[in-house]
Amino acid sequence: MLVEKIKAVGHRNVTARHKTTLEITKEDHLTPRGDCIIGISADRSLPELSRGFREALKSRKARLEIILSCSNLTEKITAYGDPNLTLRHPTDMVIRKSSFICERTLAIKANKAAIDLNREFVKKLREGKEVEIELRVID
Repeated sequence: MLVEKIKAVGHRNVTARHKTTLEITKEDHLTPRGDCIIGISADRSLPELSRGFREALKSRKARLEIILSCSNLTEKITAYGDPNLTLRHPTDMVIRKSSFICERTLAIKANKAAIDLNREFVKKLREGKEVEIELRVID
């Protein structure tokens, strides 16, 4: 199992209402239109993940566990890697329920999107609390 850890913070405009995606970004702002974004000011981006992690995620059989922790609340998401992932967007990491892949895509076929997160968890993000993101590639 390969593990990467990322820290980000919530924002008053976090709504987590998107039905098919969830996003973490290095950008330091969020408009109300960003309804999939749950964390800003991330300390790492896709190209900054270790080479071994990125290569493992590109395996056909790669399963990704995403553990989100904020104020003693935890969310767990399961998604999958794919050989077509480029993992090179400099700011955005998007987890998708669909199989769509672009340079912003971290993982596909996820079992949750932003709308599926516990509303108490989302409330803490809206308060600007720190969110820790642990990514675990299991193949």
